[in-house]
Amino acid sequence: MLRTRFKKEIVAEFLPPARSVKKQKVILLYDGMPSVPKKQSLVQFLSKKGYWVIYPRYRGAWESGGEFLKKSPEEDVRDILDELPKGLKDLRFGKRFPLSPDEIFVIGGSFGGPAAILGSLDARIKKVIAVCPVVDWTIMRHTLSAETSNPNYASFVRETYGDAYRFSDKNWKKLYTGKFYNPMSRIREIDGKKIMIFHAKDDDVVPWKSADRFARKTGVKFKLLSRGGHLRTDFIVEKYWPEIKKFFDE
Repeated sequence: MLRTRFKKEIVAEFLPPARSVKKQKVILLYDGMPSVPKKQSLVQFLSKKGYWVIYPRYRGAWESGGEFLKKSPEEDVRDILDELPKGLKDLRFGKRFPLSPDEIFVIGGSFGGPAAILGSLDARIKKVIAVCPVVDWTIMRHTLSAETSNPNYASFVRETYGDAYRFSDKNWKKLYTGKFYNPMSRIREIDGKKIMIFHAKDDDVVPWKSADRFARKTGVKFKLLSRGGHLRTDFIVEKYWPEIKKFFDE
């Protein structure tokens, strides 16, 4: 895995395509939260399929600088898009990789789902995949609190992940306003043809009915599985790759 940095703050792992390709197709891959960055195998899988793959850390999280949730993570997406035409520089050895994207896609799971969905508002992004995405933060306060004995979920994250996520209660509470990093508040702007959502009925973290409601309002392609819990992005992408590839190519 190679490493680079965008806007002097956003650290990302990346790989070029593992084989020669005619078009330069780029996938931005966004994690859930809180989670440990461990989707390197998915990066390698997508690289072998002929894609440039960029696996960023959110501002203020893990290796990236800045303050988590001071800015909406959708701004991370735009900032990376702005810098892609400059190419990528490997931080360890200084090698530069020229890049002129023909097509750009975003894949995001859970917390990273809104990054993918809201990223689709940018004309530079062709298609996105969202796995068990949070589409409406206004219903998540009680759901998240039920996961832990600590009623303050922000405090729980800091206690269990230490400095991996560097943010204030004030920044976290912005999520619950429904106006910050919240796809449901932007439904009139969403182009449903650019989005495909995977969800499972037995997901006990992000309620599937919120995604179903979002899909009905926006016309996104919605694939509901009968079971699977809070689906792993790597599992979904690898299992359903032929269907995802077809969607990307449409």
